[in-house]
Amino acid sequence: MEPLVRCNHLTKYYGRFPALNDVSFLINPGRIVGLLGPNGSGKTTLIKIMNSLVTPTSGEILIQGEKPDVRSKARISYLPDKLFFNEFMTVDELMAYYEDFYVDFDGDRAFELFKDLHIDTSSRIKSLSKGTQEKVQLIMIMSREAKLYILDEPIGGVDPAARDYILNTIISNYNPEASIILSTHLISDIERILDDCMFLKNGRLILYNSAEALRQERGMSIDEIFREVFRC
Repeated sequence: MEPLVRCNHLTKYYGRFPALNDVSFLINPGRIVGLLGPNGSGKTTLIKIMNSLVTPTSGEILIQGEKPDVRSKARISYLPDKLFFNEFMTVDELMAYYEDFYVDFDGDRAFELFKDLHIDTSSRIKSLSKGTQEKVQLIMIMSREAKLYILDEPIGGVDPAARDYILNTIISNYNPEASIILSTHLISDIERILDDCMFLKNGRLILYNSAEALRQERGMSIDEIFREVFRC
């Protein structure tokens, strides 16, 4: 099977500081990968390189065999950790914009998800609560038929009661031939959906294996492994 993502000796320096240091890994299609590590571990830099927002110092990352660029945006559906929509748009206007901009956007799927969460699509984004705005972002991202979904803290601002629904939305609304990279600090909430776990520490990849293999090898949950590795 051809890897969906291939990372070869990826290194990124900011001045003299190595944000990423000789990172190599493969991600196969159909996997949900937890990108785990404390603040300053290199997660954000890795995500930005995948989305062609930052250029590596050396090494490379390939998405379906090609380096990230303008064309790869058609393959990647990216959820940043901050709201990036025009707050004065209505949700309906946002869906129309996505339908014009992304040929793989499924407006019917998005509308049904908004209906399930009782989100009025005639509302302006600015009028919605922070948690609802984050739900809108996630629905828009997951309503694309992308090859790679990169989600940065998708449930960070959402109330616990909505987290299960959102995680089920993530599982049920992506192409099984695609993969998801999910970066979060709320490991206990998301570990049940993870196929693989990638641990970054001080810019280095220190642990990468299937979630089940890690649990069996160490006799711990992923959350407990995280706390042991990073002593938190």
